[in-house]
Amino acid sequence: MLIAIAIFALIIVIALVFEYRFRKPDELVLYESNNKIIQRKSRFYPRHFSLALQNTTHSFQLNVDAAAKGNLDIKIKLSVTVAAAIGNIPALIRVGGWNSNAVIGSAKELEIIIQSIIKEFAEKYEIEELSSEKIYNYLRPKIDVSKEKLGLEVISLTVQSFEALDPKISEAMRQQESARILEQTELLNQKARIAAFKTKLKADEEIAIMENELELKKYELKKTELEKEAALAQKRVEDEIKRKKIQLAFDKEELELLKNSPELLMLTPQAARLAEASQSLKNAKTVVSLSPNEVSQGIDLVGMFQKFLQNAMNVSSKKSKD
Repeated sequence: MLIAIAIFALIIVIALVFEYRFRKPDELVLYESNNKIIQRKSRFYPRHFSLALQNTTHSFQLNVDAAAKGNLDIKIKLSVTVAAAIGNIPALIRVGGWNSNAVIGSAKELEIIIQSIIKEFAEKYEIEELSSEKIYNYLRPKIDVSKEKLGLEVISLTVQSFEALDPKISEAMRQQESARILEQTELLNQKARIAAFKTKLKADEEIAIMENELELKKYELKKTELEKEAALAQKRVEDEIKRKKIQLAFDKEELELLKNSPELLMLTPQAARLAEASQSLKNAKTVVSLSPNEVSQGIDLVGMFQKFLQNAMNVSSKKSKD
């Protein structure tokens, strides 16, 4: 009995080891319940009752042959990277099937959709109007619906090349594109020159304004200095006038005093020199010189002094005779 139980337990262990698998981090484990596809969250799953999908990206390149308006053949090369859309797993299984290559099968359907979209778009435009950028801008919103319809999430989409199948047309397009690039380059160079000239002109204007302001400040300082010098000179003139007025008043008072009291002339230096000369040279003529300041005392003073000298000479002669 114990042997049978041990054998039965061993069989169960072997069955569990053979049936159950460990879920990898990059796997999506699915199972069906009540006609619904559900994702398993547990770390272990029964492999015969589940579907393990690789939750990794799938990349493919696509060459599309289309015709532009005028039936001119073109060739477009694209690179697409897709992955399973977690929220739309039922659509992925419906298109790709219940197998581990569901993403690849659904990606093939996406290739067919991309080709039809590009061909439809190319027929509407002239070949010179088409470009990789225009094709990408038109194609990108269209394939975003693949998430709901195909269960795929488009990770990246790149239009690698766009060219005409006719070599002559392709060469003409290259020359046209080259001319456009050269024209844009020349336009950018001219704009750069204009911008540099504008910058230099603005800098020159600012420098001129600053120099003008500096000259104005120098002029203001010079004006202030001249005003101060003029005020100082005016003050000096006024002081000189006041001094001369005082001197004039003093001289006037002195003249009045000498006029009223002629005997005071004896106290002047000229009278002292005259007296000394009269004593040393009895028969000589006395010459009295007056300085410019003394002459400025006035004609009256000179006349009065001359009379005084005459009287003094007469008195001196009389004394000599006696």
